[in-house]
Amino acid sequence: MLTCGRFLSTSSATTASFSPLRTLTRSLLRRPHPRLLSSASAAAITTAVEPDTKGGGASGGGGDAVRPQWKASIDFKWIRDNRDTVAENIRSRNSAANLDLVLELYDQYLALQKEVERLRAERNAVANKMKGKLDPSVRQALVDEGKNLKEALTGLEEDLVELTDKLQLEAQSIPNTTHPDVPVGGEESSVIRKQVGSQRSFGFTIKDHLQLGKELDLFDFDAAAEVSGSKFYYLKNEAVLLEMALVNWAISEVSKKGFTPLITPEIVRSSVVEKCGFQPRAQNTQVYSIENSDQCLIGTAEIPVGGIHMDSILLESTLPLKYVAYSHCFRTEAGAAGAATRGLYRVHQFSKVEMFIFCRPEESDKWHEELITIEEDLYASLGLHFKTLDMATGDLGAPAYRKFDIEAWMPGLERYGEISSASNCTDYQSRRLGIRYRPAPSEPPLPSAKKGKAAGGPTQFVHTLNATAVAVPRLIVCILENFQQEDGSIVIPEPLRPFMGGLEVLSPKSK
Repeated sequence: MLTCGRFLSTSSATTASFSPLRTLTRSLLRRPHPRLLSSASAAAITTAVEPDTKGGGASGGGGDAVRPQWKASIDFKWIRDNRDTVAENIRSRNSAANLDLVLELYDQYLALQKEVERLRAERNAVANKMKGKLDPSVRQALVDEGKNLKEALTGLEEDLVELTDKLQLEAQSIPNTTHPDVPVGGEESSVIRKQVGSQRSFGFTIKDHLQLGKELDLFDFDAAAEVSGSKFYYLKNEAVLLEMALVNWAISEVSKKGFTPLITPEIVRSSVVEKCGFQPRAQNTQVYSIENSDQCLIGTAEIPVGGIHMDSILLESTLPLKYVAYSHCFRTEAGAAGAATRGLYRVHQFSKVEMFIFCRPEESDKWHEELITIEEDLYASLGLHFKTLDMATGDLGAPAYRKFDIEAWMPGLERYGEISSASNCTDYQSRRLGIRYRPAPSEPPLPSAKKGKAAGGPTQFVHTLNATAVAVPRLIVCILENFQQEDGSIVIPEPLRPFMGGLEVLSPKSK
């Protein structure tokens, strides 16, 4: 921790007294640093440095630190007090976060803040001394001292703003904490929680969804490549009905569980993308950014649904808030290539139905289990063979405290492929989005309570969870490949038939 000499009243003494602190602070601020746009630690305590989610503008103090466009309510004290735990979490999740720099910046912040507060107190003391009648020489001495204090304070306040901005940018890269039951390691260390069904035995040579789709005249990749580029497609004929059936069926089933249906915006502000834990400006980003704007195309409805209650204080009685949202999704799929990603499996644009929950912290584990159960019930009712995985630390994105993936068997591709995931993000996103709730009072307020005083104690951050109900292209892959018949026809799973006008079989077109 830095210490500072007591303020001296002359200008030369002031400069000499503060040059070590300002020199050390500015040296730290001038260090090159990456602007990491994921988000920071979720912790139980709400102490934070500048918990303002509407930061922006040019940096103060004339330094070269980049000012964050928003600020998360990060619990730096908790991070410092749990340094070893946070460091191990960063290591096990293969995060690039620089914990040592974050803590060094935090110590610098505390020292500088303490000195700013001391100078403010001395400035106020000088102002109080100037009240009333004073000898002219005494008054002039106080005026000079006040001027020196003001100049020194202005410089340190600028440094404090700059240091706070750099601390925010560095701390935003720290990933969420991790559930104690999550397996440690890379994707290969993930553990199977559940397996449903078995691989179907075919008495004929099977085809993949690309060949089936061509024979059934369901999609056109060639025309889409000319119009839009690779990894785009046209759906045709019964494939259009199948997409609409999957969407309407999923919304209908999930709505029965108390979820409110939504259709979301598909263009959002970059800051909202960042607050949800995505990196629109990273080198291999999956996010399409709109040039010369602060907006992006969404890669999932999780982003606009997460922002629906941004900067709000919710009543505890309204929780949980459960949404099922339909949207188109857009992803760059940077780095994706190879036969395993061919056809509909990995594309730039697709339709998806997403579930999202805002809840009290003590209930998020329960709702996580509920979400994965809904997913498993949906896919089991379609007759798919799949396995549910508890994903290892190395496969968790920065926001996830715990994540379950479902991988379904795709016989034409000869492998399991991910069709959904369910993540508990605890208060990682809500600390960035500014979403709190006010606990209900345990007892009715007393008649003598002050009017207008909020009952129920301090606000707390909600927990957020998200899960995929239907990612349309991958379910089309599963349906075509698993339910193909020897004559090239496809049997439609029974739950979808009412949403396809009673159609039971997709048959090859007669030549």
